[in-house]
Amino acid sequence: MTKKLIKGNIALCEGAITAGLKSYFGYPITPQNEIPAYLSKRMVELGRVFIQAESEIAAASMVLGAAITGARAMTSSSSPGISLKQEAISYMSGMQVPALIVNVQRGGPGLGNISSSQSDYFQAVKGGGHGDYKIIVLAPNSAQEMYETAYDAFDLAEKYRTPVMILTDGIIGQMMEPIEFNRIEKKEFTEKEWILNGSKGREPRSIKSLLMKDGVLEKHNVKLQEKYKLISENEVKYESYMLEDAEIIIIAYGISSRIARSAVKLARKNGIKAGLLRPKTLWPFPSEITNSLAKPNVKFLSVELSHGQMVEDVKLAVNGKSEVGFLGKAGGGLVTEQEILKKIQSQILGGSSGA
Repeated sequence: MTKKLIKGNIALCEGAITAGLKSYFGYPITPQNEIPAYLSKRMVELGRVFIQAESEIAAASMVLGAAITGARAMTSSSSPGISLKQEAISYMSGMQVPALIVNVQRGGPGLGNISSSQSDYFQAVKGGGHGDYKIIVLAPNSAQEMYETAYDAFDLAEKYRTPVMILTDGIIGQMMEPIEFNRIEKKEFTEKEWILNGSKGREPRSIKSLLMKDGVLEKHNVKLQEKYKLISENEVKYESYMLEDAEIIIIAYGISSRIARSAVKLARKNGIKAGLLRPKTLWPFPSEITNSLAKPNVKFLSVELSHGQMVEDVKLAVNGKSEVGFLGKAGGGLVTEQEILKKIQSQILGGSSGA
């Protein structure tokens, strides 16, 4: 099995290529620039499609056009660029077109800076565009998971005919780690019955999101909600660490979960029974396991590189059964192990559950 030291962003590229990525459309923005830079060479070497579009809006629209023909298509950007792609993401959701969107988050709001952040959680999991839609949101926390998550994302997208977003951050994207290329290259694909690839020898097909006849859009929305319910029931992924006897449970994803895991070890050394629940899927959120862990004598702490976004889903999942604290930092700063430990200690001793 091949093992190589590479950046998270490059690992993601290789995972997508191994999964059969045929068309990539992007536009440069830090800290995801390694993705289009790397694919501009690799996709050409492989005889596949690479286009640097004239804008983020154009790139997302090109993904829609390619994916609707059945090609595995992808775009990537960082926070402000993803904001510009939201219209196309809403269209793809409404048209039920599978595609991969990657957000390597940076600080905001506005242009912000190029440092790592997790402040796009709301935008990703609550539907950043218009309409009542959801997309599957995956949150890797290592270069290895960047590779594997990109590989798996296409299967998920096609299984449910939905866009899938990988929500990562500048640290995970830029850090170098040894990874194993442990996935089999996909070469054969079953033709999908909904794609637009020319109607010779069959009835014409139509895929659209403009549904003007009375009641048609309502029925379409009901159908979408049924699909989202199915995804919620079957695609929740999470990692648990030292939860068996935990009196305080940290919930964190991405780079924050790496720091939180170290903080759990530090807390244990200080005699505090801490544990970690890491969502691998941000939508669907691991609400059921979170609720099952909630008890009057167990406390929760949401750790994020934001001023409080995922914490709302934690509170909804806990549903008043436990105290929920929050520790966050935005604008490109990282939370430290010591800061987490200090927050744990104050919460265990009955301190404020606020930031």
